[in-house]
Amino acid sequence: MITATGVSWRYGSKLVIDGVDVDATPGRVLGLIGPNGSGKTTLLRLLHGALRSPTGNVRIDGAELATLPPREAARRLAVVVQETGGETSLTVGEMVLLGRGPHLSTFQRTGPADHAIAARALERVGASHLGARSFAELSGGERQRVLIARALTQEATHLLLDEPTNHLDIRYQHEILRLVQGLGTCSVVVLHDLNLAARYCDDLILLGDGEVVAAGPTSDVLDPAVLEPVYGIGIHRLELDGAIHLLFHPKGVLV
Repeated sequence: MITATGVSWRYGSKLVIDGVDVDATPGRVLGLIGPNGSGKTTLLRLLHGALRSPTGNVRIDGAELATLPPREAARRLAVVVQETGGETSLTVGEMVLLGRGPHLSTFQRTGPADHAIAARALERVGASHLGARSFAELSGGERQRVLIARALTQEATHLLLDEPTNHLDIRYQHEILRLVQGLGTCSVVVLHDLNLAARYCDDLILLGDGEVVAAGPTSDVLDPAVLEPVYGIGIHRLELDGAIHLLFHPKGVLV
């Protein structure tokens, strides 16, 4: 479980996150949604400790994140952020094996069991064929899949992802999010695509100007009356075979 109470963050004089609470529970996918600049990525960074809130606190299974030793935090939290890593000379296989670091002692080398875990992770994200390639030579979508494989190799109990579908084609957008959904971990994911959020998130936090506009089960948050004032666009909600689908249109234009 990841619990944040009253966290906040400023960039200079601009208040980006203002006293936000978060409850992410085991076995469920929590989506962070909202327009550009609403504070989604900043909130995610507060949840995994890349930023330290001057107010409130973040707890991982009841333990204050700020008090956890780095190796222990890495055993609990796996993070996939938006990064290129284009300058690295590592192969894909070497990059994925970095996920085993929290499970090794200071001078311990990876062994056959670690390599098997990394190979399974690459297979799960559809990237087994990339193992010998240079990470720097990959496309954006290929890199994204490799970074997710590295997080899976870490075998953490909590997974946090910042726009994991960025650069991915439609097939892999759905395959990666279905994979996350089926992991059974406590997962928090930043998403821009509300229809992907509708399909793969159990719960949502809708942010607007750094504050929580709505939070709760996905079906409750994805209410056009809630979404339209935040996004500034007309939204029509359909439900087909038990799934939510959102259609978007300029205000005043019917669909």
